Amino acid sequence: MMTMIKFGTDGWRAVMADHFTFANVEIVAQSIADYVNGEGMGSRGLIVGYDNRFLAEHFAARVGEVLAGNNIPVFLTAGACPTPVTAYAITTRQTAGAIMLTASHNPPEYNGIKFIPDYAGPAVPAITDKIEGYLHKVLETGRIRKLASDEALAQGLWNKVQPKDEYLRHIAGLVDLSAIKKAGLKLVLDPMYGAGIGYLEELLGEACEITAIHNYRDPLFGGALPEPTGNNLEDLRAGVLKAGCDLGLALDGDADRFGIIDSDGSYISPNQVLALLYYHLARRKGISGPVARTVATTHLLDRMAEGFGQKIKETPVGFKYIGQMMREKGCVLGGEESGGLSIAGHIPEKDGILACALMAEIRAVTGETLQDNLEKIAAEFGRLYSERLDVHTSKEKKEQVLGKLPAYFPSKIAGIPVTGRLTVDGTKLLLAEGSWVLIRPSGTEPLFRIYVETNSLDLLKKIQSEVVRELEIADAI
Repeated sequence: MMTMIKFGTDGWRAVMADHFTFANVEIVAQSIADYVNGEGMGSRGLIVGYDNRFLAEHFAARVGEVLAGNNIPVFLTAGACPTPVTAYAITTRQTAGAIMLTASHNPPEYNGIKFIPDYAGPAVPAITDKIEGYLHKVLETGRIRKLASDEALAQGLWNKVQPKDEYLRHIAGLVDLSAIKKAGLKLVLDPMYGAGIGYLEELLGEACEITAIHNYRDPLFGGALPEPTGNNLEDLRAGVLKAGCDLGLALDGDADRFGIIDSDGSYISPNQVLALLYYHLARRKGISGPVARTVATTHLLDRMAEGFGQKIKETPVGFKYIGQMMREKGCVLGGEESGGLSIAGHIPEKDGILACALMAEIRAVTGETLQDNLEKIAAEFGRLYSERLDVHTSKEKKEQVLGKLPAYFPSKIAGIPVTGRLTVDGTKLLLAEGSWVLIRPSGTEPLFRIYVETNSLDLLKKIQSEVVRELEIADAI
C-alpha cells in the first residue's frame, strides 16, 4: 500500500484512511526532510501550512514532528492557510521551502501533501524526482525520525506563524485598492468553505460593499466540490443577481484557483480572465513582457502577445512549468485554463486571491462589466471559443486510443487543413485558420480530455465530434 505514494502534477493526493494515512504522511515528510537536509538547507527551516479539510491540522502537526525529528525548524501556520499564502511566507522568512497539506479542489475524502521549494513556486520534476528517490530509501529502511511538538518547542524547533497580514500587505502593493474604493463596488465572495475564508474580505472590505457566502469551515464543502467552475457557482451567481452586484469572486479549497461571475450572472472562464488581465497589464498599467501559458490554454494570449510585440511561452500542463517560465524568462503573466495565474512581482505560484482582486481592479478602473471589456478585446484581436470535453471510456478502449495517437496526423479536420502537430503534453493539432485541438489522456482514469479552440461554436462542436469519431474514443457525443 505504501508504494502507492507518487508525486503527480501537484504533489501527492489520496483518499484519507485508504492511502492518505498518518503513517504514509510521515514517510513523505521524512523523504522531504531528507531532501532538504541533503541539499544543505535544513537549518533554514520549513513552513508547514494546511487547508480546511478533515484532520488537516493534525496531519500538519505530524509533518512538523517529523521535520523537528530531523533537526529542521518548523514554522507551523496558526490556522488554515491558503497555498499562495504559505508559499509567500517562504520569502519573508527565507526558509528552505514549505510543505502544504491540501487536496486543493478534489472531493472531500481526499487530502494531499506537496513540497514548495525556496523559490516559492511548485516543485519542478527534478526536485520531486529527488524526493521520490529519498522516499524509496525510507520505504526500504522504515526509518522515520520524530520529535514530539512539546520537545521540539523546548529545543527551539517549533514555531507558530500567522503570515496573513504580511501577505495581504504584499497583495495591496500589486492591486489598485484606491481605484476599487473610488468605484464603490458591490461584491459577493465565495471561499467555498476553504482556507481562503477572510482574505478577500479583509483585503477589499474597506473598499467595497461585501457579502460573503460559504465562509465557514466545512470539511464536506457543503456536499459539493470546492472547485470554482461555472457549474459549481450557482449560489454565487444567484447572490450577484439578487443584490445587483458588480462581481462574484470565488476561491477553491486552498485558494490557489479562482472563479469569476460578472454582474449579469455570466461565468468568466479562466481563459477569458487571462485575456482580460494581459490586456490590463499591457495597455493600462504599462507592464510589458512575454506571457506563459500551458499547451491547453487559449491562443488569444498569442495574438495579444504578438500585438504587444512580445513572445509567448508554451508549457506542458501544470503550474510548475508556468512558474519556471516566470522565474527564468521574465514573463509578466503566467496562467492555465484550469484557473491558476500569477503576475510579475508576485511569487511564481498560482494565486486565486490575487486573481480575484485584479478582476475587481479591472471592473473599477474601466467602469465597465468584464463582458464589455471582453468585447473590446474581441474587436481588436478577434473572438475565440474554447471548450474542454471530457470523454469517459473503458480501460481497454483507452489503450486502443493511446495506440492510435502517435500516428494521428490527419490532413484535415472539419474540412480545415491541419498545419502542425505538437506533442509537448498530449497530441495537439494546429489548423489553418487558427483553430486547434488537443487530446490528453488522464493519467489516472479511463478518460480523455479534448480541448478545442476556434472562432465559432458550430465549428468547435464539429471538431470535437470528428476527433472523437476518428479516434473511436466513444460511440458518439
